[in-house]
Amino acid sequence: MKDPTAALRAFRLVAEHASFTRTAAVMEVTPSALSQTLRQLEEHLDVRLLQRTTRRVGLTEAGRQLLERIAGPLSEIDAALEQTRQQSSRPAGRLTITAPRVAAVAFIEPILPEFFRLYPEITVDLRIENHLADVIGEGIDVGIRLGEKLERDMICVALTGRIRSVVVATPGYYQRHGRPLHPRDLANHNCIQVRSAVERRPLPWDFCEDGRWFDVEVDGRLITNDSALAVRAAVNGVGLRHAMLLDVEEHLAEGRLESVLEAWLPPYEGFFLYYSSRAQLPPKLRVFIDCVLEHARMDRRGE
Repeated sequence: MKDPTAALRAFRLVAEHASFTRTAAVMEVTPSALSQTLRQLEEHLDVRLLQRTTRRVGLTEAGRQLLERIAGPLSEIDAALEQTRQQSSRPAGRLTITAPRVAAVAFIEPILPEFFRLYPEITVDLRIENHLADVIGEGIDVGIRLGEKLERDMICVALTGRIRSVVVATPGYYQRHGRPLHPRDLANHNCIQVRSAVERRPLPWDFCEDGRWFDVEVDGRLITNDSALAVRAAVNGVGLRHAMLLDVEEHLAEGRLESVLEAWLPPYEGFFLYYSSRAQLPPKLRVFIDCVLEHARMDRRGE
């Protein structure tokens, strides 16, 4: 038979109501269709389950034994389906997010107090990582990355316009060591390096000349895997730091840091929020996307 589970549900209801007519009304089917379903179940099991008379319906011994066995499991299945159905209509559950630190600080951290107030049934699992995670393979709901790093089969929503990187140090550092005038001059400077979480080596610094991007391997006495620590080290005068403008713009505005090599650092694609599919978007993800986009729009209006 095509769907024994549906037939077992019908059998359970008939046993509860002791009537084909009442059960058919509850199931919104005709009594003859219900009778045929139960007959097919009996034929499938090759055993008689019901005692039928003109006035009532009762269980055979085999029917009573079957009902005892299926009542608990069917109730658990119904409860699980109802819970899943409720989750499909309200924002709830664990929301797993991947983002680099600068994006988490700019777009996720500011919305969390209001987000948790509005959606108390959502738990946020925020992974701070610079590498591009496999959102499907790792069970991640949504991520934020630079547009140039995204796979083309992802659904992508822009959070910023084009952005820039900068090379910065303190005024005091420049007084002691001079200002690099070309990326090749970095060989004579103490450059604060950030180690790649994937390749476990310091990341090169990227620059652009005549429309072509190129990498520069730098050297320095501080290597870390924490980009925030690298910025603080630059503010403390340790050396030069290659960073996203978002990460250091407050320090630049207040004069704690000054940028160099700007001619070799043109704008590039900004941050995008990305996820795997538009189909049947879970409510927890939909409300998160709405909150992040609203925050990003407010930020742009404030610029």
